Amino acid sequence: MNHVQQPELAEAAREADIATPRKATRIRYYMLGLILFATILNFVDRSCIGILAPFISKDLTLDKVQMGQIFAAFGLTYAFALIPGGIIADVLGSRIAYAFSLITWSLATMTQGLASGFNMLFGSRLAIGALEAPAFPSNARAVTMWFPTSERGFATSVYVMGQYIGTPLFTGLILWMANGFGWRSAFYLTGGAGVLFGILWYFWYRDPLNHRSANAAELKHIREGGGLVGKKERDRFDWKNALRLLKHRQILAICLGKFCNNAILVFFTTWFMTYLVEERQMTMIKVGIFQALPFLGATAGILLAGFFSDYFIRRGYSMSAARKAPLIIGTLLGSSILLVNFVTSNELIIAILTVSFFAQGVGSSSWAAVSEIAPRQYIGLTSSITSLAANIAGVTTPIMIGYILHATGQFFWALNMMGIMCLIGAFAYSFLLGPLSRIEMD
Repeated sequence: MNHVQQPELAEAAREADIATPRKATRIRYYMLGLILFATILNFVDRSCIGILAPFISKDLTLDKVQMGQIFAAFGLTYAFALIPGGIIADVLGSRIAYAFSLITWSLATMTQGLASGFNMLFGSRLAIGALEAPAFPSNARAVTMWFPTSERGFATSVYVMGQYIGTPLFTGLILWMANGFGWRSAFYLTGGAGVLFGILWYFWYRDPLNHRSANAAELKHIREGGGLVGKKERDRFDWKNALRLLKHRQILAICLGKFCNNAILVFFTTWFMTYLVEERQMTMIKVGIFQALPFLGATAGILLAGFFSDYFIRRGYSMSAARKAPLIIGTLLGSSILLVNFVTSNELIIAILTVSFFAQGVGSSSWAAVSEIAPRQYIGLTSSITSLAANIAGVTTPIMIGYILHATGQFFWALNMMGIMCLIGAFAYSFLLGPLSRIEMD
């Protein structure tokens, strides 16, 4: 029997079976585990260069401006490939789009280990950015299909957690590889892991109607809770309707908020290691410990945001209030990064940065809000548009910090810039966003 059933036949078979009461399966959590691990690999490959920056800049004699440009290269192509990436996710489905993205970006990650200078490293980062673009639209699409509204905040938080938890999990291994075998070996290791998992993803992932282990009771639970379980595998794409998304206030407000919140994430995944080594004069042993703490804080932030958001929905609060509260609280608290410039103790600085990055994690629950407002036929595209806005910060932030460091030799104004961005994000979520509701498009 063919493993992949036609969606219509699969749904009919399960509807016939639903007359016999059975306990709902929980295949959606197995799918969520696959999405989480894919996201961990996504961000390890994306941020590995930030961990290795002190080694790379010394070995290839690259200055701060050049390193800022290399950091930004990823964001340049990633940002502008997100809309095509969302279209790919909507047209091909999460299974094929993610498998292709995983395998190709991982191969590009490995090419960084071959770099002999600025140009090749810059080119590799451009390629990684473009090839990672379908990943988060595929995540949003899969979670919207597999999870009802009351569970979607938690599910979103779990996979977004992958962008934080990978760094504390892999930093020690990456630094050990760099010290023992050279910085190039770390790229071969992380890239190779991604290629392997991309193949496994293709064979393991299925959308709800195509997964023969998900029974009728689970599909009913997802569907009646607002999950788009009956969504067809492929959608027709219409540029005219897609452009109409940009006229909606909800989309524009989330775009601004995500841009501001993402600037903090970009700082931690690019310049943070350099900040600890050069400005705070920490040894590699201390860096290995202290560098992980803010990422663990951010992991806790995104999980708590998702948990409480879903909890308040189950308690009868409006979906809009439950999804917006973490965004406002997170961006406001994230501005605590401004306090770093007024203390001298390394331990206290790490504590403040951990609180700020915790708050950024809370604010990253905007992915759940995007899942709630996206038109049913344009889930991938909507997540791509909002991600495009967020990842423009991935281009501007590392370049601006690079020039600030080149001009001043310190991180004072760079950290001030991060705090101001958080305050702007809080304004967008508080006063521009308005009530959340799913956008309907003919």
